[in-house]
Amino acid sequence: MATAIWRNASRLRSFNRCLYARSLSQFRSSIPSSTITPHSLCAPALPSFPPVIPVGAEFKSLGIYGRFLSNSTATPTENREKPSSSSKTNSEETQNTGGSQQRSGSEGKPVRGGPVSWLSFLLLLATGIGIIFYYDNLKKRHIEEISNASKAVKEGPSAGKAAIGGPFSLVNHDGKRVTEKDFKGKWTLVYFGFTHCPDICPDELLKLAAAIDKIKEKAGIDIVPVFVSVDPERDTVEQVHEYVKEFHPKLVGLTGTPDEIKKVARAYRVYYMKTAEEDSDYLVDHSIVMYLMDPNMEFVKFFGKNNDVNSLTDGVIKEISQRKK
Repeated sequence: MATAIWRNASRLRSFNRCLYARSLSQFRSSIPSSTITPHSLCAPALPSFPPVIPVGAEFKSLGIYGRFLSNSTATPTENREKPSSSSKTNSEETQNTGGSQQRSGSEGKPVRGGPVSWLSFLLLLATGIGIIFYYDNLKKRHIEEISNASKAVKEGPSAGKAAIGGPFSLVNHDGKRVTEKDFKGKWTLVYFGFTHCPDICPDELLKLAAAIDKIKEKAGIDIVPVFVSVDPERDTVEQVHEYVKEFHPKLVGLTGTPDEIKKVARAYRVYYMKTAEEDSDYLVDHSIVMYLMDPNMEFVKFFGKNNDVNSLTDGVIKEISQRKK
């Protein structure tokens, strides 16, 4: 900018000089030639005419022209700066607006979402705890009801009496006719089988014999073991006598006619049936159960094949102890 001003000022001075020289030449041409003397040519003494352009005018003009140039050059710059400043202001306003929107958005989220999400979580947690508590109490009540019902059945006066057991009349291994009344006053374990049984009956009778000895040893209770044949056609009194003495001296063997055996088996809910008959050699399929009878020959509990000697011993002692209370 300073270079442009200086260049314009130089041009203005040159223009002023040319204008001044031209005015002077015109003034000289207007003077008569006779007046010109050699003296005047040798020592020209020009009168001091007032200049056409006053002294200092060039500097004044230079100042005015400089101000004009400065104004003209400053105007586009200012115009250029104004949009930038305005754009800057607009950008700042946009940033402020965006920031305020972001702050409002960020501030609005906790206000809207925070308490609702926590409240939902707490409600869900409380509902889950309530459901668990409710079903836990319901389960406990159900278990108590089942326990009370089972106790009521066990303690009822006629529980199991009509279903298992009843009167019978059979012959023992000594050939003597006996009934259920001959066993009253004693705790008995009754097992149904047959003397030609290859494996199951011997195993069960050995278990029965061992259990009654352990019951006597542990609790001092005398148990009468009873074997009832379900094969009356082959199990005669003599056959039963030889069979029972192989297991325990207290074991009582009972047999009878087919009708008598059928009657006692029905009373004790015992299943039996002949299988694979070839001449006189056959097997009898039957229930594998021991029945605990109280001193009144009333049913107490049955023990299956899955019980070993120890569980049979403990089970019998437990049932007798509960009945004696």
